[in-house]
Amino acid sequence: MTRVLAVLECVPASFDTLMPAGDAERLTAVLKGLADPVRLRVLRLVADSPDTTACACHLPAALGISQPTLSFHLKKLVDAGLLLREQRGRWVHYRLDAAALSPVAAFVSGCME
Repeated sequence: MTRVLAVLECVPASFDTLMPAGDAERLTAVLKGLADPVRLRVLRLVADSPDTTACACHLPAALGISQPTLSFHLKKLVDAGLLLREQRGRWVHYRLDAAALSPVAAFVSGCME
C-alpha cells in the first residue's frame, strides 16, 4: 500500500488590503470606548435622545449610576471621539458624533466581504 502525502503550499495573504497601523490605532481607541456595558448604554441613551443630545443631569438616574461613575464613562466616550461635549450654563450636554462610528461600520462591512 502506497501512502500519498498531500503537500500544502503556504500562500501568503495579499498585503494590499492590510490595514494601515494608524487606522488600526484610531479604530482601537473607538472600540475601547465602546467596550463597556455602561458606555454602550450611555451611547444608546444619547443616540435615542432628541437631536442625539442629552444633558448630563438626566443620565445618572436613567442609568442607575452615580454622577462620578457617569463622569468617568462620559470622559472615555468623549476621548474616544464618540460623544461631543458642550457646556451650557451649569450643565454639560453630550451629543453623539455619528461620524465616529463610520470607521467601525466600514471595518465590520469589510470583514463581511
